[in-house]
Amino acid sequence: MSYNLLKGKRGIIFGALNEQSIAWKVAEKAVQEGAMITLSNTSVAVRMGEVSALADKLNCEVIPADATSVEDLETVFKRSMEVLGGQIDFVLHSIGMSPNVRKKRPYDDLDYGMLSQTFDISAVSFHKMIQTAKKLDAIAEYGSILALSYVAAQRTFFGYNDMADAKALLESIARSFGYIYGREHNVRVNTISQSPTMTTAGSGVKGMDKLFDFADRMSPLGNASADDCADYCIVMFSDLTRKVTMQNLFHDGGFSSIGMSLRAMATYEKGIDDEFKDENGKIIYG
Repeated sequence: MSYNLLKGKRGIIFGALNEQSIAWKVAEKAVQEGAMITLSNTSVAVRMGEVSALADKLNCEVIPADATSVEDLETVFKRSMEVLGGQIDFVLHSIGMSPNVRKKRPYDDLDYGMLSQTFDISAVSFHKMIQTAKKLDAIAEYGSILALSYVAAQRTFFGYNDMADAKALLESIARSFGYIYGREHNVRVNTISQSPTMTTAGSGVKGMDKLFDFADRMSPLGNASADDCADYCIVMFSDLTRKVTMQNLFHDGGFSSIGMSLRAMATYEKGIDDEFKDENGKIIYG
């Protein structure tokens, strides 16, 4: 069902890769709600992935770009304004990757060169994106800029590794830039802290399947799906949320507000120590 929430609006969606991607779902629903969009991802992702098929389906242009390159980002915004015929009303940053996670480096043995890459790709790219747009005056008044985050920015989750630090930085950038951009141009900047979602990027996190199941069982409403997240993004892009900015908005079925559920307490009472002891009988706290 369409509500025409984005009728006449122009947007850029960064990060759509395949049908499992949240950005893919957002792109589909944005067009369904009346928006005109462009898509952007790395040249490799465009060449090797399925984003061209999505562009054909939605009748929109794909602009290859490295989101860590200011020059590439300038190209995306300039070309998007040219193709779409004016300033941009909404932007989605759905970009994240950790070489340390991919190489299975534990948090207490990180490669710092790869850590810098994690920050640059997953968080600093958001700052570059906003700064580039602001300098080009690319975002329309009361435009909406969103990035996707995760509760690990505030709480420790084993296996999420340096991506947790990157998400914390991402949320800080949204607050800091949200103040400046809001005061000067009425542009909104927010992050959405989504449930564990079985995307291509998410599946790379150690124990993601168990984390997904745990969150689903703990959350009173269950995990929010990629489609659910896309719906939320559309509302955040629309004029219905013109006064919402500098927020990290939890979209996780209530998981972020749960301390201990009845089911979790019952499981804990059965005892878990024996399952997590080493050969010397010491508890493994990882």
